[in-house]
Amino acid sequence: MDANVIDELITDGLTAPSWSNTRPYMVAVASGEVRDRISADLLRRWHAAAGLRSGSILEKIKFVFRPYAWPQSDYPMISAYPEELQPRSRKVGKELYGLLGVARGDKKARDEQWANNYKFFGAPVEVFVFIHKGLDVFAANDAGLFAQNLMLSAHARGLGTCAQGAVAIWSNAVRREFNVPKGYKLIYGIAIGHPTDAVVNGFNAERLPSAEITIGKK
Repeated sequence: MDANVIDELITDGLTAPSWSNTRPYMVAVASGEVRDRISADLLRRWHAAAGLRSGSILEKIKFVFRPYAWPQSDYPMISAYPEELQPRSRKVGKELYGLLGVARGDKKARDEQWANNYKFFGAPVEVFVFIHKGLDVFAANDAGLFAQNLMLSAHARGLGTCAQGAVAIWSNAVRREFNVPKGYKLIYGIAIGHPTDAVVNGFNAERLPSAEITIGKK
């Protein structure tokens, strides 16, 4: 993908509002050999980690001696969603895997589908988004606004995108390829490429009715 196009997407992302115009985020753009090295590294870690969840007793023991596979995210990624939000998460997971024909009890197929995150779903470019720890939730908010504008800009150009929290589980796999300034933490990645006719690209997650998130008089 043309580097000029990526620069235009980032420029459009920067039109988003920001807390006191601080822009407390940075991006690392991975393409070509860098993208492939990060992908291979993440896949290696994922396959070792997947053995802990769905492998044999031997695989679970091996995991202990594979520290490279232990979660090393900049922010907690393992904790469960709040109880009141879990039904939404379960619903979208059930519908997505149902569309893909992956049965609930088929751990191998589910792990293989998850591994696609680390192939960046075949996209030639992955943009890793870092936020400054000094502005806490305000940095995360600004990064979200930036990412939304970037993704809308990509779609206006006929490109496809996918925001990926999964790639942040092993932030050191990304850091070894880039000179990330001190104080910045990886929050997620964004895969950017040309959409295909794959079944998954026809999936539409439920959009909540406005009343479900609106606080007001009954």
